[in-house]
Amino acid sequence: MIVLTPDEIAFVRSLVIYEDADILALNKPAGLSSQGGRGQVHTLDELIWAFAKPGKARPRLIHRLDRDTSGVILTAKTKPAAGFLGKAMMARKFSKTYRAIVTPGAPVPREGVIAEPLRRDEAGREAYMRICAPDHPDAETAETRYRTLAMTETSALLDLAPQTGRMHQLRVHLASIGRPIAGDARYGGALAVDGIPVPRLMLHAAALRFPHPNGGSQRIEAPTPPDMAEILKALSLG
Repeated sequence: MIVLTPDEIAFVRSLVIYEDADILALNKPAGLSSQGGRGQVHTLDELIWAFAKPGKARPRLIHRLDRDTSGVILTAKTKPAAGFLGKAMMARKFSKTYRAIVTPGAPVPREGVIAEPLRRDEAGREAYMRICAPDHPDAETAETRYRTLAMTETSALLDLAPQTGRMHQLRVHLASIGRPIAGDARYGGALAVDGIPVPRLMLHAAALRFPHPNGGSQRIEAPTPPDMAEILKALSLG
């Protein structure tokens, strides 16, 4: 049991974008670790103790987002729902849609598929993902579909649909075609575009479609964070 402050409880409750008897979906802000964070700040996995009912299990995270990525994150409120959703995700029945600001300008072609294998690379306490040859002993298959939604000469807004769920996949794949995500210092993203500062990774998990434990398909959308919306407007991308 994690003890949370009233402010933390109010904060995590403010993130709720969908809830029913089986699931709870949150719009995670950038800067909040999903799990395993360092230091004294609670992770999202710990903050969801705010939704625990007396004598019942707390909601369980079904998937994760990078600390610097915002957007839809799904939890299961019951053990059967967690089991169902976990199996559905392993069977690749989840469809994820991301939005990203990239530079310089739109990719060529403006729509396509990136299918470069990735491998994990440890550097001290930090982990990176690298493009590698398909026959590398640590190679993991990775596929990302992308589509340009808006563009200028210096930047573009992309719709991204990862077909696999490798760590940092979208970030590394876009960097590999010369269009790193703005604000992504780790993988070569611009920290300013047209003189406009980009203080963080401009990557947002905008929508999630998945089979619902009670039957049918559910789609949940998360609104674009205000800081990202301001940058999109300043760059004439939205």
